[in-house]
Amino acid sequence: MKSVCILPVVHSGGMASFRLKFEAGLSQRGFRVSRNPQEDVDAILIIGGTRNLLSLWRAKRRGVPIVQRLDGINWLHRQRYTGIRHFLRAEYGNLILALIRRQIATRIVYQSEFSKTWWEAWYGPISAPATVIHNGVDLRVYSPFGPHQRPADRFRLLVVEGSLGGGYDVGVQNAIRLAETLAAQHQFPVELMAVGKVDKGLQARLQAETRIPITWTGSVPRERIPEIDRSAHLLFSSDLNPACPNAVIEALACGLPVAAFDTGALSELVPPDAGRIVPYGGDVWKLDPPDIPALAEAAAEILQSQAQFRAGARARAESAFDLETMVERYLEVLLAA
Repeated sequence: MKSVCILPVVHSGGMASFRLKFEAGLSQRGFRVSRNPQEDVDAILIIGGTRNLLSLWRAKRRGVPIVQRLDGINWLHRQRYTGIRHFLRAEYGNLILALIRRQIATRIVYQSEFSKTWWEAWYGPISAPATVIHNGVDLRVYSPFGPHQRPADRFRLLVVEGSLGGGYDVGVQNAIRLAETLAAQHQFPVELMAVGKVDKGLQARLQAETRIPITWTGSVPRERIPEIDRSAHLLFSSDLNPACPNAVIEALACGLPVAAFDTGALSELVPPDAGRIVPYGGDVWKLDPPDIPALAEAAAEILQSQAQFRAGARARAESAFDLETMVERYLEVLLAA
């Protein structure tokens, strides 16, 4: 029986979602999943970074293939004050990722072309072979068909992030401004649903500053996401410069169209028949104010043509983000000679 060691064992966020889906795919194919890089394994997959560097060095000396899956690079903390502890944690995380990428990994999987370009620009090219594999989703679970409670008298805008604090509150602020513009300039009845960790104080402040009704769900079990996606009319991908956001892929699979600014990998993921990606309108790396009116125009087009965009969203997921295809492509990299 072939075996793959997966590090680290994360339990929340996008990395945990990937780990669980990938481990299930391995088990279905008869692979054993290990947590110990010192065991006799056929390959090691590092989901981002790990502090278990000594064991990785030893495994590499034994000739074990070590594949690093890379997301984006921590950067918002360099533009906005997020606290000393958050700053130091973000910089330390970048250093660990970069060290594994350059010195330990024998192959690299980038989650998008944008991610690959970003890493090479900031930390330089490396000799390890690299490939790009977009994230995947179980198209049977994330589907347009199933329970939902989509409002009939108003449009529901959805934001889904693991955390909407620590500098990422700019995303929910943009979502509120988008909803306000749709209501004021397009006369659309709208509400906003924000899924993710948001400090209670921030919730109160943001709600006090707008007349848009907002539902704050907090963090929810991943099993609830398909119903939540089906219950909305539009996903606003609020993250700036995302490498390959699971929330976007999951929404598309549920037939939920996406609107976003053209930052990160979003233009790779969302074609015109599945949503609208519009120019940011400034320097996103400096957190210039974005072009909310242009985003609202695009969102209005989606809201007025729901059937067309919902069908396009699902078709895009079926053609590009099937979980089984993703697992097979990772296995090809892990078991490459």
